[in-house]
Amino acid sequence: MRNPVIIFGANAMGRAAHEIFESNDIVVYGYLDDDKALHGQELDEIAVLGSTDDDGFLKYIGKKCEAFIAVDDNTYRRNLVEVLNKKRKVMPVNAIHNAAYIAETAHIGHGSFINMGVRIGNKAKVSNHCILHTNAVVDYEAELGSYVQVGSGSIVNTEVTIEDDVFIGSGVTIVAGVKIGKGARVGAGSVVIADVKSGETVFGNPAQPIKN
Repeated sequence: MRNPVIIFGANAMGRAAHEIFESNDIVVYGYLDDDKALHGQELDEIAVLGSTDDDGFLKYIGKKCEAFIAVDDNTYRRNLVEVLNKKRKVMPVNAIHNAAYIAETAHIGHGSFINMGVRIGNKAKVSNHCILHTNAVVDYEAELGSYVQVGSGSIVNTEVTIEDDVFIGSGVTIVAGVKIGKGARVGAGSVVIADVKSGETVFGNPAQPIKN
């Protein structure tokens, strides 16, 4: 992928994505953001061009440039993916830092943010629209569903299965073979030694469900 990129989201994640594309010698054409106060401004010498639904800029995506969605709210992220799918018939590209390591046999889907120091092992699978923060590890034959977020320094050990929409905080360790159900949340610093049910929030060492 060598086409210029438009980044959806002129926020901290968007600026990190800009740095990632720059590290791979890919030009960032500009940002789109729904905060009108940012329109016309420059962030790190990259212009905020307009809103995320601006057809004047969307029309270039898939022809002259690509798109990356730098949004960590999954509902908002899904909406933007749907816009690209319906209006432009494209998927967002991945932002993969050149200081990340991805095994040749690993599978990476579309639209994921993979930051500096991330390591993805042999035959691991990262589906679509995931966010892997600095120094996260996805070990061999682990599987991540779509819209999964993994915090900085977290370790997803071998043969772990993580379903869609799971949030994993920073510094988490998930031991080998554990399954984490859809929409679950794991608090920062936790050690997960047993399966986590869908929609459950766990925290601690060993991680235990948090009762509302």
